[in-house]
Amino acid sequence: MAEHPLFTPCPLAPAETGGESRPLFAPGSFCRPAGKETVAGLGLPHPHDWNPADEDWRLPENWEAILKAAFRDRLRKYRSLRVFMDICVRCGACADKCHFFLGTGDPGNMPVLRAELLRSVYRGEFTVAGRLLGKAAGSRRLNAAVVKEWFAYFYQCTECRRCALFCPYGIDTAEITMIARELLLELGLGINWILEPVANCARSGNHLGLQPQVFRESVRTLCEDIRDITGVNINPPCDEKGHEVLFVAPSGDLYAEPGIYTFMGYLMLFQAVGLDYTLSTRASEGGNFGLFASAGLARKVNAGIYAEAERLGVRWILGGECGHMWRVAHQYMDSMNGPAPAGLETPRSPVTGTVFRHAASAKMIHIAEFSADLVHHGKLRLDPGRNESLIVTFHDSCNPARAMGLLEEPRAVLRAACTHFVEMPENTIRERTFCCGSGAGLNSDEILSLRLQGGLPRGHALRHVQRRNKVNTLACICAIDRVSLRPLAKYWAPGVRVAGLHELLGNALILPGEGERRLNLRQEPLPGAPGYPAEPFL
Repeated sequence: MAEHPLFTPCPLAPAETGGESRPLFAPGSFCRPAGKETVAGLGLPHPHDWNPADEDWRLPENWEAILKAAFRDRLRKYRSLRVFMDICVRCGACADKCHFFLGTGDPGNMPVLRAELLRSVYRGEFTVAGRLLGKAAGSRRLNAAVVKEWFAYFYQCTECRRCALFCPYGIDTAEITMIARELLLELGLGINWILEPVANCARSGNHLGLQPQVFRESVRTLCEDIRDITGVNINPPCDEKGHEVLFVAPSGDLYAEPGIYTFMGYLMLFQAVGLDYTLSTRASEGGNFGLFASAGLARKVNAGIYAEAERLGVRWILGGECGHMWRVAHQYMDSMNGPAPAGLETPRSPVTGTVFRHAASAKMIHIAEFSADLVHHGKLRLDPGRNESLIVTFHDSCNPARAMGLLEEPRAVLRAACTHFVEMPENTIRERTFCCGSGAGLNSDEILSLRLQGGLPRGHALRHVQRRNKVNTLACICAIDRVSLRPLAKYWAPGVRVAGLHELLGNALILPGEGERRLNLRQEPLPGAPGYPAEPFL
């Protein structure tokens, strides 16, 4: 595997002085840094142009003081950070749980050693023992090589939290990564793939920078496709006041495959149950790349959802298939941007009467819960035979599954909408799910080699069920996964396609007034329809 020409790891080489190692920033081992204009536009400190491959990163003259002050501030602000810095016993329980360590074989990607990059500086700069005993206490002082190691390895962490699941002390390396990235931003060191979407959100309300007319046109085009497939006209309201629900989806579902088919499934579902909802061009992004950079940017991106819900006068908020949107909404939304506007209520399904009490604070639920509740109460007319050619397995996206416990709901929908559903191996799903290898803002093609290495455990599990059960479809409930799992499946399990949960539900959904269905949402012939191949497409 290591000899494959696709793989270009970021190795460590001896430093010229000091006897320590340093990362080699070879092409393909790092993401393009955010440019000066992007950083300045977000009001972040020390905007400047720099290149990780250069020796001089053009840090501010007093960068050591800036970093120490920022680190001290986080230690004061986050009690959990100080606890995580103090309690690790280096037992190694986390080592083989990280997909990047398993995929790259780089010891620096062991969660314990990645956290040690920050922890050693904490000892050297903020503890008496570390200052007195130095390396004997496992401490080191700040220098430029340390900053470069932070950038190399904290951008090889997808904040999936699998290591935290197995840590006997509950140390959350994802939180350590988040703090380390905040500290790097204090020096103007961030990556374009994260900060540019955040900047786009600040200007236009979504990661892609789509203007309102483009958003509306994209929705209209998808509605035309639905009409061509089903014969049913759908005209979703947009920016209209007086509706019960504000629906917010990740913007990625509006512009590229396979997300567009998932968005079509959303619209068909709402049509089928008569949901009183509105879309919004101002809240046209459910995802939150700010989460991958700093708490302040996450708060900035997320603020628009509550503001728009209040402006439109809705009762509650429904979110589309997005992983980190779900985590932000249910772990941070109330504390970052709350309390929720006074007009919002605890979400209650107008179709089944179910009250989603766990969302009493955030006032927002995930569409997988909403749809699973409809399935449970028998409120949907489904023909799972339309998905008969698909042998489906499910990828538990890290944030909805491990962080929030959204485990059974998507499976209930899949079993209702599909005739063939197969689980991947037990130790690779549910709370123990392996990451796609591209989360936390690392889904850039600039590091495709690294992503595929990080995706090795998920790829092997997928390949296992492909060989054993002839699986040909990988379903998920995350917009990043829908994009990043496509090259992963193509490399590790060729022939497996990736689909959103609501694409498959839309295939099976029988809409009131629909004509004879001959096509699925990808406009491929359904089983038994004219043109359906003797061998399934997949």
